[in-house]
Amino acid sequence: MRILLVEDDRRVAAALLSALTRRGYEVEHAATVAAALSAAPCDLVLLDLTLPDGDGTDVCRQLRRRSNQLGIIAVTARGEERDRVLGLRIGADDYVVKPFSMVELQARIEAVLRRAAHAAPERNLIEVGSVYIDVAARTVAVAGRSVSLTRKEFDVLLSLARQPGVAVARDRILLDAWGTTFADRHTVEVHVGSLRGKLGDPRLVETVRGVGYRLRGE
Repeated sequence: MRILLVEDDRRVAAALLSALTRRGYEVEHAATVAAALSAAPCDLVLLDLTLPDGDGTDVCRQLRRRSNQLGIIAVTARGEERDRVLGLRIGADDYVVKPFSMVELQARIEAVLRRAAHAAPERNLIEVGSVYIDVAARTVAVAGRSVSLTRKEFDVLLSLARQPGVAVARDRILLDAWGTTFADRHTVEVHVGSLRGKLGDPRLVETVRGVGYRLRGE
């Protein structure tokens, strides 16, 4: 999962970059309005509202115009009620007042990403190579052969199938299948191992070292 951290305080930015990276996120840092608006696409933005070349509320408005699915959390020292209300009204999904703990921020990140995932339109039928998934019926077939999966095995497969051919981070799989990234990452490995066995071809789910897993297409 890619996070854009918009923060002009170097010490705060360095601490957050370190903490978020340790938790498995890919983080890009922007210290100005200009850098934030020119950054690469991401899954979520942590946005300071006080920036040296403008106001973070303008960044929030422009990012929200670009995408309704993007998660935006305002992270700021502005703790007055009117500031929180303004932040939410201009498009932020949540509002965190400094100082805060990483446990609180992590929980808020997960909640916003869950809401964004549920708001995104889901295809009912997904076909990746020989793997055919009926999302509504929660059924799976490989090369025409029906495959019986547990609920969590199905959720892990669906997390991979939503981005075929793309390396999906373990934390993303945890969030999609378990609703949190606090779970033991070994849990993902166990379910992937079981999933490989049931799909009948271990090569369908590839391990991407240091990242996670990838569902192969043709």
